[in-house]
This record gives sequence, C-alpha cells and structure tokens, in this order.
Amino acid sequence: MLASTAVRSSSHHSTPGSTDRKPNPPNPISLPYSQANRAASEPPKFKGSPQLNRWSRARAIRSGRKLERQRQLRPRVDVEEMNPRVVQPKERVSSAEAPDNDDREVATGKSIFMVSDGTGWTVEHSVGAALGQFEHCLVDRGCSVNTHLFSGIDDVEGLMEIVKQAAKEGAMLVYTLADPSMAESARHACKLWGIPSTDILGPITEAVASHLGVSPSGLPRGAPGRNFPLSEEYFKRIEAIEFTIKQDDGALPQNLHNAEIVLAGVSRTGKTPLSIYLAQKGYKVANVPIVIGAELPHTLFEVETEKVFGLTINPVVLHTIRKARAKSLGFCQEIRSNYSEMDHVRAELDFAGKIFAQNPTWPVIEVTGKAIEETAAVVLRLYHDRKHKCSMPRISKRY
Repeated sequence: MLASTAVRSSSHHSTPGSTDRKPNPPNPISLPYSQANRAASEPPKFKGSPQLNRWSRARAIRSGRKLERQRQLRPRVDVEEMNPRVVQPKERVSSAEAPDNDDREVATGKSIFMVSDGTGWTVEHSVGAALGQFEHCLVDRGCSVNTHLFSGIDDVEGLMEIVKQAAKEGAMLVYTLADPSMAESARHACKLWGIPSTDILGPITEAVASHLGVSPSGLPRGAPGRNFPLSEEYFKRIEAIEFTIKQDDGALPQNLHNAEIVLAGVSRTGKTPLSIYLAQKGYKVANVPIVIGAELPHTLFEVETEKVFGLTINPVVLHTIRKARAKSLGFCQEIRSNYSEMDHVRAELDFAGKIFAQNPTWPVIEVTGKAIEETAAVVLRLYHDRKHKCSMPRISKRY
C-alpha cells in the first residue's frame, strides 16, 4: 500500500507556478490508486492463442463448469521461475491489449492439457482416475486443477501450438497418440520446453506388442483406412439398449425373464441411468421400482436369482435428492409429503429392506457416494462371478 501511495503522490507533485507537468523518470506511467494496487498484486498475464482459448471455453461449457471472472483468478507462478529452460514469449498483454472477458482464462489452479488423436476418452478417463486420488486436496481447493481436452489432434503443427500454450501456462501435458512419430514429437517438444508430460498409450502399446510378438498399426481408431465392420457385438448392444428402454421403471413385467440383469430399489437410487449404462455394454437390463402400497410383479420372484440386484441408499442422501427433485418438478405440498419427507423416505427404505431380507440370494448394493460406473462395476463383477462360478471374481471378454 505504501508503494502504491508513493506512485500516486509522485505523479501529482509539481513545482509551484509551473504550467507543464513532467513525468517522474522512475515511474513513466501514472496509475490511479486502485489500478496501481491491482497492478502490484496481480502477476502479468501472457497472451495466449485465441483458438486455444475458444477450445478451453467450449470444454468448460460441455463439462458444466461456470466461467469464473477475472477477479477470482489466483496468482499464477511464473513459468520462468518454475523452469529456466522454458523460453518465454517477449510480448506481454498490456492494459490496452488485454482480451475481453470471453478470452480470459476459464478457471483457476494448475492446468493439465490432455491431448488425443481420437475422441480423447482414454486420456480423459485416465486423468480423471488419477485425480480421484487427490480428492482430499481438490475438495477444499487446496490444490485446484483445471483440465483441458484437445481431441482430434492429428498433425504436428496443431500439437506444437498446444505444447507452446502449455509452456506459457505452466501446464502439464498428458497425451494418447497412436502414431509413434507424433508421440515422439510431443515427448521431444515437452523436454525442450521443460514441460512435465506423460505418455499414457505408448508404454502399454509397446508392452502388448512385445507380449503378442506383433507390431502395432500406429493408427488412431478413427483414422482413414481402419474399417470396423458391424459385428455381432454391435447388434447385440443395440438390441440391449432397445430392450432396456422398453423395460424402464417396471414396464412390461412379463418380459423380466428375458432380461440378463434386473435392478430393484426405491425411487432415486439410480436404477434408470445404471440400466442405460449397462445396456451400452451389451446387457439387457430391466428395473423394477419398490413403492409402498404397490404390489411388486410376481415375475420378479420367478426369474433366476442370480439376475436380480437390490439397490439401497443412505436415507439422508435420498431425502436431499428427493427434495431437489420435487422442487424441480413443482410438486405440491401434499405430493412432497408422500415423496420427499424424511419419515416417508425412511419408511420406504425399510419396506425395501424387508423385501431384500425375504430374498437373501439377491445382492444388495449400497449406492451412496458411488458413481454410476462404480456401481456398474460391482454389478458386473457379481453377475459374472455368479454366472460362471469363478473362484476369482472377474469380468471376462474375448477380442
């Protein structure tokens, strides 16, 4: 504050009687107090590529994140101080050249750039799995992370643009590039610019090639020339999705014997999204809601027991979910009392628990705090274990 005050006072000081006011040599630009204070507290920002900024904004919108305003940005560590090998661009963003709000950074924290020559599914889920090990830090914003996915990068020029932007922002680069020359270019550029990087696809591809004794094609899945014929597995998956949609929420109970997996549970335990997720993997799934006062279909107790899975959830969490659901649907007070009140929630869970106890061969899965993928993994592991009577639980698939 003293430094800012000195800047302000020196810029307004003049000799009595003088008409021309000359600038003070040590301070060629005079700033108002608020601007000087801000300039002293904020680090300089580098001018990034407009195209990369647009990609970042689009990525933020697709992932549902809100674009944070400039005043919420945390100070960024200078890349040059982090690694002296990084060559900094000479041009900096001045106040006149500063981009408008649409071109500013979309989030705070350290950045991870994810680069793929395909859809980016592999690199995105790999980074997500790794970040899951840091939830204790990410939740309280102690080590906030901002991820950016760049998919369909199939030329070296575009790759180098991303590498340069990563150097400017002090980001980490994680990539899945099937072309060995592209992967080598990424590795070499990151080493030259001092960027921390990880090749996810390369090491495992080399290990599999060594194990099979066959060289990899080096082409991404969507590359021209790679034809994937419509196999039997594809048509099976489409048939499973159509079946699951028709069997949603207890519809057509007479067809339960045609299902491979049957899910039973009270409302808002994730039966429908779990069913759709499993259907996309090729499993015919039916789900049956458990409601107080509504008789369950007799076919539920006639199907093979290894097909049926019960879902349960913590009553406090279910109460919160149902309250938000009732509010979003505009339920009246009477309907809310029969759906989202805690007493009714507990009673319905107790009712479902009694049904599960009467059918002890049904596995009951606690879904509280679990993602759909996690619950699906438990269901499939138990399903395959019971179906094939494996001594070691596994989910087998033949390629």
